[in-house]
Amino acid sequence: MTVSTQSPPEASVRKTVLVNASPDHTFRVFTDGMDTWWPREHHVGNAPMKRVRIEGRTGGRCYTEHTDGSESDWGLVLVWDPPRRLVPAWKINTSWKPESDLAKSSEVEVRFTREANGSTRVDLEHRRFDHLGEAGETMRTGVDGTQGWGWLLQQFAEQAARTE
Repeated sequence: MTVSTQSPPEASVRKTVLVNASPDHTFRVFTDGMDTWWPREHHVGNAPMKRVRIEGRTGGRCYTEHTDGSESDWGLVLVWDPPRRLVPAWKINTSWKPESDLAKSSEVEVRFTREANGSTRVDLEHRRFDHLGEAGETMRTGVDGTQGWGWLLQQFAEQAARTE
């Protein structure tokens, strides 16, 4: 597994990981199986996270369930195209709290491409930080940091390869 990083001029965060699994399996682990690899400490709720979910359809919610019975929406599925592409709005503000206004949300595009050797290249682009106002750069720096998308994709790739 290899994770590469780029800093594109449009101030997006781009990460790529190769997963030793088919695109169908890889897409399912990223979406339906997110709860198996997403770290429990990465959430926007007020109580410890119990479960993370993505509803598998355009317009579906992305949310976490918490130990106190509450739910916290963190995204909205804008594009659902299994096993090729997923695009959720990232409905989290620069204070790392849920953002209800879609116009103030960034966006994450994830593409799943079959490689010649049967593995899957996963390309992730987190973009539209300008929707977050002046503090958007702080969010971009955070998701590009050591506990950001590169590290998260490593966790994901390991889980997907382990369960193929």
